Amino acid sequence: MAQAALVIGCAGAGEDEGTEEVVDSSDAVSDSYAQTRYPIVLAHGMAGFDSLFGVVDYFHGIESNLRSSGADVYVTQVPAFNSTEERGEALLAQVEDIAARSGKGKVNLIGHSHGGLDIRYVASVRPDLVASVTSVGSPHKGAEFATYLRGNVKGGSFTEGVLSFFANKLGTALGLLSGHSNPQDALAALDSLSASGMATFNAEYPAGIPSTTCGQGAATVDGIKYYSWSGTGVLTNVFDAGDYALGLTSTFYGEADDGLVGKCSSHLGTVLRDDYNMNHLDEVNQLVGITALFSTDPKSVFRTHANRLKSAGL
Repeated sequence: MAQAALVIGCAGAGEDEGTEEVVDSSDAVSDSYAQTRYPIVLAHGMAGFDSLFGVVDYFHGIESNLRSSGADVYVTQVPAFNSTEERGEALLAQVEDIAARSGKGKVNLIGHSHGGLDIRYVASVRPDLVASVTSVGSPHKGAEFATYLRGNVKGGSFTEGVLSFFANKLGTALGLLSGHSNPQDALAALDSLSASGMATFNAEYPAGIPSTTCGQGAATVDGIKYYSWSGTGVLTNVFDAGDYALGLTSTFYGEADDGLVGKCSSHLGTVLRDDYNMNHLDEVNQLVGITALFSTDPKSVFRTHANRLKSAGL
């Protein structure tokens, strides 16, 4: 079976090593190229949604691209702002339903940002339902911006109250605009994404976490394959308004990052690549497909990974 094209940058002890897989173009255009054994379940990040008004998708163009290549794809919806455990429980209920309705019994989980932590939770508490876990730009060792906010916004302060109020209202609005109603807790979300919050989470749910600062984690745990990829681009397209906000948040990081997640913090399981020319929004083809020119198309990365899962019998 032909292997899909992807330059793999595996970071270990702060170094990248790349290998290149050659694509068979005849296989690449096949309508079964991304047809995995188990359904693919996409999980959004903080302030995320499945689809707004049924028009604006969080994973912009990715679901349809996978479907056109034979994949059975489901997009989930959890609270935009809440702890990883609360979001994970909301995701678990949907995974149980998908596994049952599809008749496959298991799913391939792919989560972006906070969604990458949610899927780790699901895999840890219900490994029988999960074939693979893939995180995209997720802060497995914590996000420095979240750590900064948690350390500088005092508990019970006016600033904390304002931050919580507006974030919770935004989360509620996003839920309603996408046809869902979920409980919001922005402060719990902030705690979850901080370095200390992630240290606690990793102690409870360690599967796939590297034992070294910037290495790779176990490729397989409890029969579940673990993968990750991320980017280190920030200002990738002058026409993308999101780039400017990410340029500001990027100043809080002491390592290469995508604007919200550090390169080494994104590592989980087999690190497929950690240096795409993508920022945090580009990783899911946002804003609305405005990404770096002359660089890897985010849709092709998801599609190639689906083929990788297919080749692994997943």
